Amino acid sequence: MHNTSRRSFIKESTTAAIGLSLINMMDAKCTEILDHEADIEIYATDWGFAGSTEEFCAKAKAAGYDGIELWIPQDDNEADNLLEIVNRHNLKLGLLAGNSGSNADEHFSYFEKSISKALRLQPEFINCHAGKDYFTFDQNKKFIDHTMSQSKNSGIPIYHETHRGRILFCTPIAAQFIDAYESLELTLDISHWCCVHESLLQDQKELIEKVLMQTSHIHSRVGFAEAPQIPDPNDPQWKEAVDAHFSWWDTVVKYKSDHNQKLTMTAEFGPPPYMWTQLGSGDPVADVWDVNLVMKDLWIKRYNIIK
Repeated sequence: MHNTSRRSFIKESTTAAIGLSLINMMDAKCTEILDHEADIEIYATDWGFAGSTEEFCAKAKAAGYDGIELWIPQDDNEADNLLEIVNRHNLKLGLLAGNSGSNADEHFSYFEKSISKALRLQPEFINCHAGKDYFTFDQNKKFIDHTMSQSKNSGIPIYHETHRGRILFCTPIAAQFIDAYESLELTLDISHWCCVHESLLQDQKELIEKVLMQTSHIHSRVGFAEAPQIPDPNDPQWKEAVDAHFSWWDTVVKYKSDHNQKLTMTAEFGPPPYMWTQLGSGDPVADVWDVNLVMKDLWIKRYNIIK
C-alpha cells in the first residue's frame, strides 16, 4: 500500500459530497461511497470510563463494538487479567503505547519497554503516541525505526498517531516522515491538526492526501479550528466540521475497501477537559459514552457495516 498508488488514487477517486447534512449522513448508503462492502472494525475507548475493565468490556460488547483500545497495562498480572477478560467477552484488543522521561534517551527507553509489553499480549494493532514535537528529526526517527523492526519481526501492525505533542504533531513534519518511510502506517486523528493549524485544513489538500493514503487506523473524533473536540456531532452548528471529517474518512474507507484492506476505527470522543463543561459546576455538557455511540452508529450507517 504505497506512495505511487496511494497518491494517484486520491487524485483519480471521487469522495462523497462534503455538503451532506448530518441527518443525510446518518441515512447515507454505502453505494454512495463504495461499490462493495467495506471491512471495518470499530473499537471502544475506555478513556473516561469510570468502571472496572470487566464492566467496560461487558458494556462495549453489549453496545456492538468489535474490540477495545486502551493503554498498555504496565503490570504483567494486570495485563494477563486484561487478556483473559477480553477473550472471555470475545473482543479484539488494540493497545496504546507511549513514552515518558526527562530527555530523548529516557523517552526512547520507556517506549522500547512499552512496545515489548504490548507485543507480549499479541494485540490486533499497537497505536503509538511516540516521540515529542520538540525532538529533532533523528531523535524521533529512532522511535519509528524501532517500531518498523518490531512490527516486521512480530507481524503485528504498529501505527503512529497524528497527535499534538508527538512526532506527527503537524502536517509538514508528518509529510517529512511519510517521505522518509514509504511503509509508515498511521493512526489518523485529524482533529488534532484542525487545532494545530487553526483551520479545517482547506489550504493543505496535497499534504492531507499523503496522510490519508498512509492511514490504517482512525480515531473518529471531530475537531475544529480552536479545539480538538466539538461537544456533540449531533449539534447542527458543528455541521461544517463534521462534514469535513467525514470527507477525509470517506477517502480512507474507499481506498482501503478498493484495495481489500481492513480498516480499524476507534470512536474516541474524550471526557473533560476534551469534553466541554458547564460554567461553575464543571459538569460535562454531554455524556462521552453516548457521544461515542453516536459516532459508532454514524459509521455503521454511512459505510453499511454489517454487525
